[in-house]
Amino acid sequence: MAPKFKDGDAVVAINGKWISWTHTAVAYTAFFSALIVGMALHFRKIVQNEHYGYPDEWFPSVSATIGDRYPERSFFQVFIAITSGPRFALVFLWYILTARPNSTLPKVVAGVGLFRTFTCGGWTYVTSTDDHDWHDIFMISYLVATLPWTLGCLALSPNNRRAVKYRKIMASLFFGTLVPLIYYFIQHKVHKVPGAYTKYAFFEWSLILFDVGFDAVTALDFEAFEIVVRDVKGVSRGQLKTTADSVLEKEKGKPVGNTFGEGFFWSEIIDAVADAYNGFVLWSMWTALPLLVWYFPLWHMGISGYEVAIVCYLSPILLAVPGLKFVAAKNPRIFHLLSLCGLLAYKVQDPANRLFLIGFSVICGGISWTATLYAERANGSRLEARVFAWGIGLIMSSVAKFACKTNNPVWPIMHAENGGWNKLGLLLAVLAALRTFRQTPTSGGDYLPSGKKGSPVLAGLGVGGLVFAMHSMLSDSSTMISWVWDGYPVRGPIAAPHGAWTIFVMGAGLVYGLFYPRVAGSWTAFGIGSLGAAMVTCYSHWTGFYGALILAFYLLAVTPVLISSAVRHSPAMTFGLGMFLYMFLILFHVWVVAYAFVPGGPLVREHTDWLMTTVMLSIGAGVFSAGVTNASTPKSKTVSPNSRRQRSYYTYVLVALQLLSVSIAYLRFPTNDYVPYHKDEKIATMGIWTVHFGLDNDMWASERRMRDVIQELELDVIGLLESDNQRIIMGNRDVTQSLAEDLGMYADFGPGPNKHTWGAALLSKFPIVNSTHHLLPSPVGELAPAIHATLDMYGEMIDVVVFHSGQEEDPEDRRLQTEYLSKLMGESPRPLILLSYLVTKPLEGNYNTYVSELSGMHDIDPTDWDRWCEYILYKNLKKVGYARVSRDSITDTEIQVGKFAIGEPQSEGDMLIPEEMVPPGRRFPSLFRGQGVRGHRYHVFNEPRYYH
Repeated sequence: MAPKFKDGDAVVAINGKWISWTHTAVAYTAFFSALIVGMALHFRKIVQNEHYGYPDEWFPSVSATIGDRYPERSFFQVFIAITSGPRFALVFLWYILTARPNSTLPKVVAGVGLFRTFTCGGWTYVTSTDDHDWHDIFMISYLVATLPWTLGCLALSPNNRRAVKYRKIMASLFFGTLVPLIYYFIQHKVHKVPGAYTKYAFFEWSLILFDVGFDAVTALDFEAFEIVVRDVKGVSRGQLKTTADSVLEKEKGKPVGNTFGEGFFWSEIIDAVADAYNGFVLWSMWTALPLLVWYFPLWHMGISGYEVAIVCYLSPILLAVPGLKFVAAKNPRIFHLLSLCGLLAYKVQDPANRLFLIGFSVICGGISWTATLYAERANGSRLEARVFAWGIGLIMSSVAKFACKTNNPVWPIMHAENGGWNKLGLLLAVLAALRTFRQTPTSGGDYLPSGKKGSPVLAGLGVGGLVFAMHSMLSDSSTMISWVWDGYPVRGPIAAPHGAWTIFVMGAGLVYGLFYPRVAGSWTAFGIGSLGAAMVTCYSHWTGFYGALILAFYLLAVTPVLISSAVRHSPAMTFGLGMFLYMFLILFHVWVVAYAFVPGGPLVREHTDWLMTTVMLSIGAGVFSAGVTNASTPKSKTVSPNSRRQRSYYTYVLVALQLLSVSIAYLRFPTNDYVPYHKDEKIATMGIWTVHFGLDNDMWASERRMRDVIQELELDVIGLLESDNQRIIMGNRDVTQSLAEDLGMYADFGPGPNKHTWGAALLSKFPIVNSTHHLLPSPVGELAPAIHATLDMYGEMIDVVVFHSGQEEDPEDRRLQTEYLSKLMGESPRPLILLSYLVTKPLEGNYNTYVSELSGMHDIDPTDWDRWCEYILYKNLKKVGYARVSRDSITDTEIQVGKFAIGEPQSEGDMLIPEEMVPPGRRFPSLFRGQGVRGHRYHVFNEPRYYH
């Protein structure tokens, strides 16, 4: 349609269709002109990546094409600058076209469109060569904003069948392309497959085609729409129905259809955010208590008495006192504000007092949470909102830990120096509490909804099993990944990026449970959830992880069902009984691994399968009770307007968290381009350290202090022992994630937490070609873990074994473990290094089996008589140096370090030489001489030892 000129019109009227096609043509020109120029002038350079070049890789990625070289970068930047004008006009026209009275969605979509335009300028003009971090930040912001832009445009599309059809096709192709895109990126980054980056590049360029093509479809909607103050067909005045109008009319009365048809009010979205943050604070304190309790038996090496603090979880039983129940139901804000004292616990230096403060916080939080649910039981929309907020609080906690590499930033083991956000967390908690509890609950007496209420005992069992399952499996996005991890090569998920999958499935499950509670509470759903539990318990790799995702979805989906059923009974009965079961399950899950230290432990030794069965049966009991309730409750075919608005706002919060988790996954994706400290000299510096679960002597998280000393010692490979924290009592943490990402190292940990050991881990600057996890013979005492890995050290295959033997009290266990490991090392045809915790004296007992003809191993320094636990042994390698470094207050064990020359024959003698005779590249850092740094220094010999 040509531009129109009529009396009263503007002097020039530009057709919207022309703007849309201009935007499309110039955008494609920007990208493909750069591609053509780049391929013509710098083909081999732009197809080269960190692993391979031509002919393995023969097509460039988008980033390499538009940002690495002149003049193609200039071509792209010039044309993309020209695109900006039509782009802003397109966003403006789309808003005019879709704006309707009393509708905020068009404004939100327009805002997202402007945001995408600015972020596009960000990654365009700040290339990966200029500043890789900011380029990635702008790029991921653009990609994340694409989801709400796409969905918003689909929802607001005018009722034009052709446009809607092509818009759906382009959106489906765009998001569908992300799957193979991520797959080939992982093949390139993690597995280093030749040619994988070229395949990734094709899908990346496809995203460009589909992204621009999606916006090009607007030309079909703009055919009768001009950049004039006059609308030729009345679309903007609401005279024509949009797709969103048609869908809402068709879906009227259905849960999803009713959710997003209301106006948008900032006051109510703030309410939803405050509710969700209150849930986050509750889960943060809830998950902190066992972690603080764990500190005391850890340092007492047995039951300390402080374990009794877990009875704080039983606080809902106090609501059996009528006066307390009345006060808590009428004024839950009192107990909630008191519970915030736990966020101040980081100010308390004494570990015992910190534990007591957190215990008080958990008591008040349990009373406040239970009383609030009970008080809102007669108000369906408010009860639903509280349950939604509680579930989102768990997801928010998991997202926070995902961002902070498995430490919750408001935990009392955190402070500013080790990555804590305690002050900000407290400020937001106070504001959220004041916002949420500015009004009293809508009911509080003894009224219960009519109909059958099921069994309070079964309902309580359901609550207890549910809370335990959520805490033990879902309070960190990497916990279930660690269950199914089984070493290199990578055959399953990794913590980043796949932790975002867990978070996404949790959110999807919660939404599904709220929209379709009868399906989520059915026996069919229970059967599917139980299948997922069985799969994650019994299988490894992707099969086990798919079971984990099924279980995560089910647990969040059944949450509204079980909680809604439980509040129909006395809170002291259901939640008190539920927390009693929860406390029992915590002890159960500790006993299965700590059987050697607790009374009756051998009865449940290594029976995680029994634990999982108990949990699912408990949830099944709650499902049965809820089924009785549902059967006596009439089906409601409509959703109240108030509920619709609330659902939409909580869903917005949930979507924001999902987008945040995707961004975190992208930023945390491993680079796998790690370089040893002394690659020119072909030196490998190896270390062994028992890290005491990442809690220092004063009950602070110690990952950053560990990172600093490992980096300053220039360790290329380090074995970490007592490193498995993926249990409730350890906080569901993973010290290897923080260390590996900050230090730039590959990480292997295992056997996993479902294999009942205290954990072993391996961090390496060298690629881990293969690794096998071993459970050594332990008929009496605790299980002994070992990792047997093959590393590619400067082109040579070198074996490294990380091993923790059994405790001193079980000599037969240690004898059997010695024979097993010695045979394993002796059978290896490659050079080998053992980084170990052996519990033996030098030259005595089992030592002479480890260092023997059977194993072929040699002690790094047989004259070092002052050892008991940690040893470094080797074979078929040339040792260069050996040092012992004090721990300061990080743990109870020193760091032992050895240097080896890779590719040089093993020396026959052990002659000590002075440091002056050692080339600088083979020396240990001088930083640790004398008084050292931050309490770390060379001790025992007071200096390193060097050999010739």
